[in-house]
Amino acid sequence: MNRAARQSGGTGEIRTALGLMSGTSLDGVDAAVLKTDGHRLEGFGPSRYRAYDDPERAVLRAGLGRWHGPEVESAADVVNRAHAEVLKTFAGLDLIGFHGQTLAHDPRGRGTLQVGDGAALAQGAGVPVVWDFRSDDIAMGGEGAPLAPFFHFAAAKYIGADAPLCFLNLGGVGNLTYVDPSMDLPEDPGALLAFDTGPANAPINDLMLARLGLPMDRGGGLAARGTVETGALELFLAESYFARVPPKSLDRDDFSAMIQLVCELDDADAAATLTAMAAAAVVQGMEHCPTRPARVLVTGGGRHNPVLMDMLRAALDCPVAPVESVGLDGDMLEAQAFAFLAVRVAQGLPTSCPGTTGVGAAVGGGIVSRPIP
Repeated sequence: MNRAARQSGGTGEIRTALGLMSGTSLDGVDAAVLKTDGHRLEGFGPSRYRAYDDPERAVLRAGLGRWHGPEVESAADVVNRAHAEVLKTFAGLDLIGFHGQTLAHDPRGRGTLQVGDGAALAQGAGVPVVWDFRSDDIAMGGEGAPLAPFFHFAAAKYIGADAPLCFLNLGGVGNLTYVDPSMDLPEDPGALLAFDTGPANAPINDLMLARLGLPMDRGGGLAARGTVETGALELFLAESYFARVPPKSLDRDDFSAMIQLVCELDDADAAATLTAMAAAAVVQGMEHCPTRPARVLVTGGGRHNPVLMDMLRAALDCPVAPVESVGLDGDMLEAQAFAFLAVRVAQGLPTSCPGTTGVGAAVGGGIVSRPIP
C-alpha cells in the first residue's frame, strides 16, 4: 500500500457520533458530538455536561472497587438515568459511543467493570450504541486502558502537528499519550506510546471531601496556601509502579494509601503535597517517552488547577499548555474520543494496539447494540 493510501486509511462515510464519558473524578457526564470517518476528524458538534448531584456521587463512590452486589446495581441505575437524560438533548445522530462508569479495574486479575446498559440506551435513543470498549483488549492480554490515544493521534493530525507531542489527561487518574504525527496510522509501530502516569485529581478530591465536605480544590486555592512535605513525596515516588515500563494502567484507588502519607498534615499542606504527587508522577512518566516531545497539551479537570500546571511547567523541559491553545476542548476531549472510537468499532477498525495498552496486536473492542424495532 502506498503512503497516500495508508494516510487516507480507506476513508469511509462521515458519521455524526455522540460520545458519552463519565470519568474517575465522579463529577458528571460529558457528552460531545464529533463528525468523523474513523480516521480523520472532520468537525465538532454540540456538547453538554450533566453534573452528578451529591446523592448520586455518594452512590457511585459506594460502588467503587466492587464487582457485584447492591452497590454496583445502584451505581448502574445512576449511570443509566443520567446518561438517558443527556441523550434527550441530542438529535440527528448516526451512532453513540458510551463509556459507562468504571467501578473496578484489575486487568491482570478480575478484568474491568464499567457499569451502564448500552442496549437500554440504544433502545431509548433509537440509535446504535457502542459500549464495553475495554473487555476485548483485556481478553487479548492488554491493560484495557488508556483508550483515548487513537483519538489523540487523529487530533495531532487535525491540529497539523509536525513533531512528536504529548497529550496529558489529568482526570481522577493521569494518563499520557506520546504521539509521533509523522506516522501514517495509529497502530503503526512507534506512532503511539500511552499509559497511566499515576493518581491525579482523585486523591485531592477525596481529601477535600473527607476534610472539608467539598468536591475539589477549586482553582488549587487550598494547595496554593500550603507547603509540600518532601518526605511524603519521596515515599510516594518510591512506589514500584513508576519504574514499570509502559504500557501500564491503574484503578482509581490503587494509590489510596497516599491519603495516609498526608494524614498528619494540615489541610493546605496536605492539598499541596497531593498536588505535587500528581505532578511528580507525570514527570516520572515523561522519562519513558522515546524522545523529548515538542510540547505537552493538557486536558481534563487538572488543567484548571494553576498550582498543578505551574508545577508541571517548572519540572518539564518543554512547553506545557491546555489543549485550548490549539483549538481543542479540554472538557470534552474524552467524550469526543469515545465518539471517535465508536465509529472505528462500527467500521471494524482497531481501537488499541501494543503501544497503547500492551495488547498483543492491534484490536478493536466494543459491543454494538442496535434498537429493536
